[in-house]
Amino acid sequence: MIEAIFWDNDGVLVDTEHLYFEATQQVLASVDIPLTEDDYRELFLQQGRGAWHLAEARGLPAPEVQALKQRRNALYADLITAQSRVLPGVLDVVAALHGHYRMGIVTSSRRDHFEIIHRDTGLMKYFDFVVTADDCPRTKPCPDPYVHAIRASGMEPAACLAIEDSRRGLEAATAAGLRCVIVPSRLTRTQTFDGAWRRLDSLRDLLSLLQGL
Repeated sequence: MIEAIFWDNDGVLVDTEHLYFEATQQVLASVDIPLTEDDYRELFLQQGRGAWHLAEARGLPAPEVQALKQRRNALYADLITAQSRVLPGVLDVVAALHGHYRMGIVTSSRRDHFEIIHRDTGLMKYFDFVVTADDCPRTKPCPDPYVHAIRASGMEPAACLAIEDSRRGLEAATAAGLRCVIVPSRLTRTQTFDGAWRRLDSLRDLLSLLQGL
């Protein structure tokens, strides 16, 4: 029986992943390093590696790389302040599940970015806890964020379900001993998801899946 549900944030609850790509792409372009969507899918959404090693490989010293990272973070904050939005169906689904499951958000986002994103979404009242990159030094695809979530929920892994949209999220969830439902986003729909418990075309399908258990 499922008693707790852990939700990825970017690409599952809110439409922000493309903004993170845009911010990273713009900052790297300022030092003549190209980053395509395919690069982003591989480095960020599959490997969970990021792209700063590309700058290091060009010979940029550590202080300059750190400055690029800070510029990206500031640009991303500006973009999500202006453009972040809840994905279709999310509000209805989390409202329907609220009170029936213990629910948490497990994200690789920094807490300050997370708080900007959810300043006006109206979603936070449906969740019992949040795990951000500030809580776990090692983020997805490492299992640490989900191990943290399992402890926060007070449940056994077998009673918990993760909702993810990326390969790195799937790897993190399964490494923590969780069943994982994949709902691909526009950026991840071409990824393979071997090891997923279920793959859904729409988040709305989660309600009927849970009812059938």
